[in-house]
Amino acid sequence: MHVAERVFRKKIMARLAGFFCLAGLVLCLAQPSQAQGQGAKSVVRLDTSLGTIVLELYKDKAPETVANFLEYVKEGFYEGTVFHRVIKDFMIQGGGMDAGMVQRKTRAPIKNEGDNGLYNEPYTVAMARTGDPNSATSQFFINTKDNTALNYKAKTSEGWGYCVFGKVIVGKNVVDKIKAVPTSRRGPNENVPNEPVVILKAMVQE
Repeated sequence: MHVAERVFRKKIMARLAGFFCLAGLVLCLAQPSQAQGQGAKSVVRLDTSLGTIVLELYKDKAPETVANFLEYVKEGFYEGTVFHRVIKDFMIQGGGMDAGMVQRKTRAPIKNEGDNGLYNEPYTVAMARTGDPNSATSQFFINTKDNTALNYKAKTSEGWGYCVFGKVIVGKNVVDKIKAVPTSRRGPNENVPNEPVVILKAMVQE
């Protein structure tokens, strides 16, 4: 084989190698790895009359719960609602009533995802519900202590617990302010802040 032919073949092989390398890179970029989507989180900012609270939500652990919460946020549902139930050494609850203690109309309830391995620890956020484990709609609460009694134990009406779907990452001091406000009874509702603690605005910061 002549020298010129060998050089020509080497050039062809080098070009082909470069082409396949580029094609492989393009294919990798066009198909994001599964790992990229794992552990994905959303961030929601709540501007309240006592300050700002920022929540980190776990879409990987409670996908239906987070999707439900984000939908309410995006449609402006929470704006003008209040933290209507405040118990200092337990939790602060809001997301369903206005300052006049009138309950807002919600969408259909969602399933309980309480068996996701997350716990009702201080400054975590969970869904409020009735005695029916699968009755959560818009109302949520932020734990102010380690509420182990609210954790998932079994797939029974008594054992489902309350689904944790996020935590406070900014504004723990605001949560502490809210939990310390004076409360009283208003009609059938107990532990209602004497001065309304209003959610002025809720927005997604993804």
